Amino acid sequence: MSDWKPLLEQAVSNGEISAETSGNIDLYLKGTSSPLGEAAIAELVTAGEWQEIDDRFFKTLAFGTGGLRGRTVGRVITRAEEGKGGPLDRPEHPCVGTATMNFFNLKRAMVGYVSYIRDAYQGEGRASFVIGHDTRHFSRDFAETCAKVATDLGCDAYLFEGPRATPEISFAIRHLRAAGGVCLTASHNPSHDNGFKAYISDGGQIVEPEASGIIARVNELKTEDYLPVADPGALTVLGEEMDRVYMGKVRSCLLRPDLLEGRKAKVVYTNLHGTGGVIIVPMLRELGFEVITVPEQDAHDGRFPTVESPNPENGPALAMGIKLAEEVGADAVIGTDPDCDRMGVAVRNGDGEMELLTGNQIGSLIGWYRIKTMFDLGWLTESNRSRAVMVKTLVTTELQDTVAHHFGINVVNTLTGFKYIGEKLKKYEDAIPADKKGDYRSLSEEESRKLRLEYSKFFVFGGEESYGYLGADFVRDKDGNASALMFAELAAYAMSEGTTIAGLRDQVWGEFGVHLEMGKSLVMEGGEGARKIAALVESYSTNPPAEVDGSAAAGVRDYAKGGFYDEEGDEIPEAAMLFVDLEDGRRLAVRPSGTEPKIKYYLFGKGDSREAVSASLENLWTWLEKDAYERMG
Repeated sequence: MSDWKPLLEQAVSNGEISAETSGNIDLYLKGTSSPLGEAAIAELVTAGEWQEIDDRFFKTLAFGTGGLRGRTVGRVITRAEEGKGGPLDRPEHPCVGTATMNFFNLKRAMVGYVSYIRDAYQGEGRASFVIGHDTRHFSRDFAETCAKVATDLGCDAYLFEGPRATPEISFAIRHLRAAGGVCLTASHNPSHDNGFKAYISDGGQIVEPEASGIIARVNELKTEDYLPVADPGALTVLGEEMDRVYMGKVRSCLLRPDLLEGRKAKVVYTNLHGTGGVIIVPMLRELGFEVITVPEQDAHDGRFPTVESPNPENGPALAMGIKLAEEVGADAVIGTDPDCDRMGVAVRNGDGEMELLTGNQIGSLIGWYRIKTMFDLGWLTESNRSRAVMVKTLVTTELQDTVAHHFGINVVNTLTGFKYIGEKLKKYEDAIPADKKGDYRSLSEEESRKLRLEYSKFFVFGGEESYGYLGADFVRDKDGNASALMFAELAAYAMSEGTTIAGLRDQVWGEFGVHLEMGKSLVMEGGEGARKIAALVESYSTNPPAEVDGSAAAGVRDYAKGGFYDEEGDEIPEAAMLFVDLEDGRRLAVRPSGTEPKIKYYLFGKGDSREAVSASLENLWTWLEKDAYERMG
């Protein structure tokens, strides 16, 4: 196969690929003992698939604070990768590359991560890891590989027997007192992607100070090979028993279970071929809901064959559920993404029509209901409300700040990413005196709430605009299972008040003003796309707009330059995100996605009229889109 190398050298000379891409090919071949790599590369080079080669090797898939995420099935599938074929029409092998998700990158990530945690645990007993996965292509293979690496390196591994929701992995880490954990998932990404999401001992994603050490340990590894230790760890399989423990904690999120008595709402649920049905369907049925699933979308299938995108943010993903709801007369549709950390819904409005709610609207309504109900129940009072807190991201609707402040609740805004919300929850847990909290993770929700209200901060609700919500701190990531339960209680409350969820939203708007948001993205895939996104981000930082859609910029916050602090005085890490406040009251934010090949735009408006605010945001996006393409030339 050596005859392909002169062709590669010629391609570099011709400018068809970069020297960096060629260097990464060499790095890959030196770091893998599998013959698959050279066979696949030779095929691509011989066929002159330079764009595919650049996309696969334009960078090394560096381990970051979220772990890894990338393509596991190439646009061009080589004969070597296709092999004998795999289940559900996937190739036999994941795609070769340094910028893709495969065993080369997976093993390096797991070896570096486990060895760092193992070394940190020296003298404290054997470290253990919880490993779970979703329904994506290669997720099970990757999970079993991670478990083998952990045990080979002398750590114990808890491996779920089959696909499970990401939040259950976070919960199991805390419940089993594990040193860390991994979920093999790319969340809501397209079917060709997969990822490696890493957690530390508190159940949250890795943050400082551990992040820098783990990242450095992983990124210094150049080969997927490693040496097993003489004393391997044990493997334990997790299944229904852990599901029941987790489900019991999720049910504790109910504030007023009495509302569900005698109100048998009919709900259509879809897991979009993912993991959500494991917990959500039995849980809601046990609570008395009539749950009807979308049969075509029930099966675990990494192709996600019935949707263009398995993302409940996108209306078409719930189209089959809405159609079924109309046929059976259901009150609402609930959908979760493949790893069940995000939830989208459609509800009946005043005209009896099914209407999609945005993530901002869902989060605002659940947050409003929970805060109001906690005061109704006497959990929160005027004397202790200063210790209650809502934690949300900077790009989440301002309506949630307004509602919380109305009740005298603190609000903390973080960077995008639930790891920052999880970091706050760890801070609040650590603030409870050790002699008071005992074994905190074994406490009931009532017991932990009393401790937090007396000695720390009581987390009432949190979330992000991208359809992620959290109502308690026993999980340290967004939780689609608990979200479905909180939404169900909200629906029961609306029924008890003789209205609908859409009616509740209109009531909240009537009290606090109509808040609307718009999320838009420009997708640019591959190596060339990554370079365009980077250039556009740099353009916004060096040349922020002074005027947008006829309104002057009243303020610009460039988080890439640092120097920002949150409401509790904690420094906000530097991040490539620009906020622009306009004099007419509209706001916008722009940032590159950390998980997908796109640059994301967040538009915010408020006023008295839904139609007027909506039109103003449409105009704002028209201006921004035109400006973006002008910046890119």
